[in-house]
Amino acid sequence: MEKDSIPDEAPGRYVPYGKRPYYLPDPLPPTPDLEFGPEFQQLLQDAIYQLGRLEGIGDETEANPLLYTTMVRREAVESVILEGADLAIEDVFRSQDLSDGGTTQKDVKEALNYERTITDGARRIAEDDSITLALLRDLHEQLMDDVRGHCEHPGEFRTKPLHLPAASSFREPFVPPGPERIPTLMENLVTYCNTASEYHDLVQLGLVHYQFETIHPFEDGNGRLGRILITLQLIQNGYLTRPYLYPSAYFNRHKVEYADRMRTVSETGAWEPWLRFFVEGIRSQAAEAVDRTNELRNLRREYEQRYGHEKTAADRLAMRLFKQPYVTSSDVADLLDVTQQTARNAIQELEEQGVLTETTGKDRYQEFKAVDVFDILDQPLE
Repeated sequence: MEKDSIPDEAPGRYVPYGKRPYYLPDPLPPTPDLEFGPEFQQLLQDAIYQLGRLEGIGDETEANPLLYTTMVRREAVESVILEGADLAIEDVFRSQDLSDGGTTQKDVKEALNYERTITDGARRIAEDDSITLALLRDLHEQLMDDVRGHCEHPGEFRTKPLHLPAASSFREPFVPPGPERIPTLMENLVTYCNTASEYHDLVQLGLVHYQFETIHPFEDGNGRLGRILITLQLIQNGYLTRPYLYPSAYFNRHKVEYADRMRTVSETGAWEPWLRFFVEGIRSQAAEAVDRTNELRNLRREYEQRYGHEKTAADRLAMRLFKQPYVTSSDVADLLDVTQQTARNAIQELEEQGVLTETTGKDRYQEFKAVDVFDILDQPLE
């Protein structure tokens, strides 16, 4: 789209800036008022229903910590994959030394940073119930601690312009607002987060997410922090008590549409298609998280029938795979408080039963993963 042909309906304007103008979004909320049809209203109700189901598994996660850990880690892995990382969810459960500087280790570090950041953010929102610039800066600093990227000053708003590659080849790169505009825009954003909106809560989340990603306030890590903010707002608004949702999986599946929908809002004011896409992401990921949780719960019940008597070291190990599904013989010796030989025997017995499989292909320093658990965790998303 030519920069001088942007319509009045667009929620912002292009501002001359060096060789390429930047996009300056209007403050939230958008004007004129947005209107939604009955189909969108039904989608909102469906999303609320699925979020209610998701929140309802809270007691189950207390009894089975792997359920909660898996939800947080799946979101972490999906979010860093969306930013270009190359790893699987099992990588973040592995016993490995992250100090060797390899690519996988850097990706795992990035995912674990995300996990710590969203967990800390959820705790702080539950305690204080407000989203502030100080909170976002703190979370950004945690997120970017010792990871790859181009962020010289974690936790600080950028002082340089950015040129973001377009998701579609026919579009030009997107230039977010100039650095001097960021403080005012971000003040407006956090004020809107903490203000009762005239729109449905999930619509407000979609507006905030668009605005945050359009502002792109930090040098790097904006996508990750913006997706964390979605979960924090769900907790702030009482839909969740812990970060059970992993919306990044949906955005990862539809990454071109994700970027194009937001770009189209900027250039044409097409709010409803973006918000419909966004709310569908919330709805589908809540439903998917519940389904995956039910599968893990059913698997645990099967194991309880088979191994729950815990008569042998192998039985005890099988039941503890729901806390630690990736183990070494040393891990097992510590978990069960047994000798290395007893640990190796327990592993061998579960290997023979198809419960564990060795993953390194080495004769020494072997690692084993829980086959049935990861069959569920690694299922492709619909």
